[in-house]
Amino acid sequence: MTPGTRLRIADKATVVFCWAAAMGTGMAVLTVMGFLLYRGAGVLGPELFFGQTHWWEALTGARPVFGGLWPALAGTLLLVALSCAMAVPVGIAGGIYLAEYATPRFQGVAGFAVDLMAGIPSIVMGLFGFSMIVVLRHTFAPQAKTCLLLAAVCIALLILPYLVRTTQNALSGLPDHLRLLGPSLGFSTWRNIRHVLLPSAGRGVLGGVILAMGRAAEDTAVILLTGVVAQAFLPRSLWDKFEALPFRIYYLAAEHRTAGELDQAFGTALVLLTLTGLLFCLAFAVQRTMEKRWKV
Repeated sequence: MTPGTRLRIADKATVVFCWAAAMGTGMAVLTVMGFLLYRGAGVLGPELFFGQTHWWEALTGARPVFGGLWPALAGTLLLVALSCAMAVPVGIAGGIYLAEYATPRFQGVAGFAVDLMAGIPSIVMGLFGFSMIVVLRHTFAPQAKTCLLLAAVCIALLILPYLVRTTQNALSGLPDHLRLLGPSLGFSTWRNIRHVLLPSAGRGVLGGVILAMGRAAEDTAVILLTGVVAQAFLPRSLWDKFEALPFRIYYLAAEHRTAGELDQAFGTALVLLTLTGLLFCLAFAVQRTMEKRWKV
């Protein structure tokens, strides 16, 4: 067999392997979605969301919802909004600094710290938040307790490394001619970043934001130790305990007493997947809008 023949066989084998991997991933997703639809589609309806409470009274908080997942849905949305509001600006700013301002030596040290932080298991982050409350209760805040704000802070710390790395990689991967475009027009460093580099790297930066939103919506281990409970109704403030969809799925799957309650867990999983998909679509729409605006 000639070297050229071996190379052609290796190329074809690589293509076949890549196609098989892509098809396997698609089949796995379709299988999971099909199973969830089979088990959970039958319970989807107003009763799954609001229990026996009228939908308007549930949405406005006039009456508590027993047995419905509306408080968990609202708690998940609040958790994602709060954690992203804290992490996204800091993460993007950190990525810009590492890519455009930091010295190579500092990039290496800070990059190692970011990678180390990204590898922290979420349960450890939850323990960190719980330990913070224990310390506060024994020092200058005896009334401190686990709550929605603490869970959002811990989730923000969990997704922060992804935002820093994706922003840094998106900016570092830009070609040199784009980096020289701003200085050739007399732009300052910040104006070059603001008007040239960030628009060019927008897809990568916003891709990191989308991934961060998905991680914030689905993580269970962190909130398990920082404020989520099985029955808390709608949170009235940042200091209240709250419900969340991932924990409701875990609770129903682990503590169900009837087949109907287990089906509710599958229905809740479908709602969580739908919510995550809607957040992705929203972030994608924002990404397209910002790209068009930057191009103008």
